[in-house]
Amino acid sequence: MTPNGQDITVYFQTKREDAADIELVVVVPTFRRPDHIVKTLKTIVSQRPDVPSATIVVESDADGLAGAEVAKGFFLGHPSDSAVVVVRRRGHAHACNAGWAAALDLYPNLRALAVIYDDEVAAPEWLDCLVAVQETHGADIVGGPQLPVFEDPREQKWKRHPVFTPPYKESGPVPILYSAGNVLITRAVLDGMARPFLDPALNVVGVGDADFFDRCKAKGFTLAWATEAWVAETVPVFHTTRSWIRARSLENGAISALLEHQRDPTFSGRLRTLGKSLALIATSLPVGLKLWAETGLAAASLYPLHVAVGRLTAKIGSAEAQDRTRNVT
Repeated sequence: MTPNGQDITVYFQTKREDAADIELVVVVPTFRRPDHIVKTLKTIVSQRPDVPSATIVVESDADGLAGAEVAKGFFLGHPSDSAVVVVRRRGHAHACNAGWAAALDLYPNLRALAVIYDDEVAAPEWLDCLVAVQETHGADIVGGPQLPVFEDPREQKWKRHPVFTPPYKESGPVPILYSAGNVLITRAVLDGMARPFLDPALNVVGVGDADFFDRCKAKGFTLAWATEAWVAETVPVFHTTRSWIRARSLENGAISALLEHQRDPTFSGRLRTLGKSLALIATSLPVGLKLWAETGLAAASLYPLHVAVGRLTAKIGSAEAQDRTRNVT
């Protein structure tokens, strides 16, 4: 199948239920993490949602296919409704777009899809918690925490840094979501948003995600947060270097400014964004000192300043350039 002119191949598929009965689909984009995706899939097949469900793995390495092969072997050993699709174009946006389009094509009556990345593992009640919050609040999109698990146990201190902490502490309606790495998206959103869902021009993790959720909100869709629906994300050693954390902080600021520019591209809108950025610089010292006191991390005190500077420069890709794996997932 080739939705939106994008080459997508069904590499492997298993069926236990009638495809028309599947109501919930879990999409897992993957790129060159064959060892970790097995851990991810184990936590997915252990979920026991109340509705018929399926799993789709999206392989972004059409040349190597290591993830596709490992996923195929896993599903052969763990019979379930599942599929492995290969997308020819690399990049985070292409992988998500391919997986979401494949879910709609392969399971035409699905009511919602969930997304988890190949460097994450899901909580035992992950899907149930996402669905429960969605039903309780009538939300169209529900996000959950991506909790860091550091490869180097000596770097546990960084879990208190704002770069690694979830944006919300309590479940319920929220104004915006930032990552598609742990999210439930209802059918209404998939039918209501234009394809491709994620803008291929923003083919970077975090950027295209936030842009998509921002456009969903502008179209009237509601968002919520499910604190108990956590996933544990493996954090490689080089993500705990001060240079990477600084780059990610700058990028977080850039994303917020770019979203504001998109909402209001007029000259007056840009002036408001500039004014907000300058105000953040002016308050960055007291806010930073408060963060230092709360987290015990001196490096956290620089986060507000880096975000403000990132808003002024609005440069995307600095942190991703240091992550040769994630930026092509």
